[in-house]
Amino acid sequence: MKLTNEFTSKKVLVLGLAKSGVAAAELLHKLGAFVTVNDAKPFEESPDAQALLSKGITVICGRHPEDLLDEGFELVVKNPGIPYHNPIVADAVKRKIPVWTEVELAYRISEAPLIGITGSNGKTTTTTLLFHMLNQGGLRPLIAGNIGTVACKVAEEASSDQIIVTELSSFQLMGTEAFKPKISIWTNLYEAHLDYHGSFDEYGEAKFAVTMHQDASDLFIYNQDQEEVAKFAKRTKAKLMPFSTKGRTEEGISADEEFVYLHGEEYVSRKQIALPGEHNLENVLSAIAAATTLDCPKETILHVLSSFTGVKHRTQFVRDWNQRKFYNDSKATNTLATKSAIAAFEDPVILLAGGLDRGHSFEELRPHMNRVKALISFGETSGRLKEFAESCGVSQTFMVHDVKEAVHLAAEISVPQDIVLLSPACASWDQYPNFELRGDDFITAVFNLKD
Repeated sequence: MKLTNEFTSKKVLVLGLAKSGVAAAELLHKLGAFVTVNDAKPFEESPDAQALLSKGITVICGRHPEDLLDEGFELVVKNPGIPYHNPIVADAVKRKIPVWTEVELAYRISEAPLIGITGSNGKTTTTTLLFHMLNQGGLRPLIAGNIGTVACKVAEEASSDQIIVTELSSFQLMGTEAFKPKISIWTNLYEAHLDYHGSFDEYGEAKFAVTMHQDASDLFIYNQDQEEVAKFAKRTKAKLMPFSTKGRTEEGISADEEFVYLHGEEYVSRKQIALPGEHNLENVLSAIAAATTLDCPKETILHVLSSFTGVKHRTQFVRDWNQRKFYNDSKATNTLATKSAIAAFEDPVILLAGGLDRGHSFEELRPHMNRVKALISFGETSGRLKEFAESCGVSQTFMVHDVKEAVHLAAEISVPQDIVLLSPACASWDQYPNFELRGDDFITAVFNLKD
């Protein structure tokens, strides 16, 4: 960790606990800041708050006092999920108090260079794939960010001869001020999280923070096929490395139906790539581009490409049961992700979908619904999904209570060679605290099927 006096005796408010808030509070306390933590959960129900208090950190729990910022705070570090219309955050912005997420702290204290990976879809797969390439290539990478390990905690322990591969959401990137990764990757940009950002333009600007402060000594890997991302690429000062899935190009990294090309030269046959689905090609190209830039041995990259089949909850193969293949794509919380998952399969799909009803349209799925032989829907959107599937000509549509019931029904109505795909196209919060638990329910139910 870099030794810095930047936070010594500075009054800092950490807003919201969870893993990132606890890590940020502990780090700032070590760096000599006067830290106050504010969280909505009552103190007696929060072991984290109790532990922080025992370390000498001021804790205010159970409420968010309207006059909290009158205490003279010079910095607010907020949980990424807290929106900017939150009264305390909005007041901080009005008072011109910097509002960060812990990702900014990670950058400021890290001895190790960072790779920042963002995008509407594919962040986790790209992050994990690249990590495996660098790890097997002997480059001693660390993994952090939105993937589950708090970036500032990882950065605190990282040494200068390592590199931190960091998955970054738009929520995290909005709270950066000087963040400057050595390599940044932007996989794609689609409408998402507009309830948080307010507009597609604001969402794009949040994503652009991954490269905003890069300079000519840094590298920006980006999706050349998307006009909006390409427009943002014109604004960066970093060296550019575009990728394209629409055919061979002389610049950057590209792919056609047969090969992946690096600077126009054949690099690997697509037949050697184990990761399924056209939608994953963007992730593969991004990871190869970063790994080759860091001089990861080609034989290592090819080995990982031939063996890496995906990550949990992202079109994850679960089990072959009586010649039916079950896939867990619980991370698909929007129609774009579900569309890509359906398109990854040639065999008939029994689609398990549903969840929190945000009122969004399912029309983006319509061109691909001819691959769906049956829909089993659950959750708040169950009725809307059933009606939509029937309008697409899907002859078998069913509504059930939850994922477990959906699995058992899918087993009953399926025949050999069918694909049973959990790809909800909706957030999980109507029935599950997160998509991981929803996916775990699916996995458990699949393995409980009797032969």
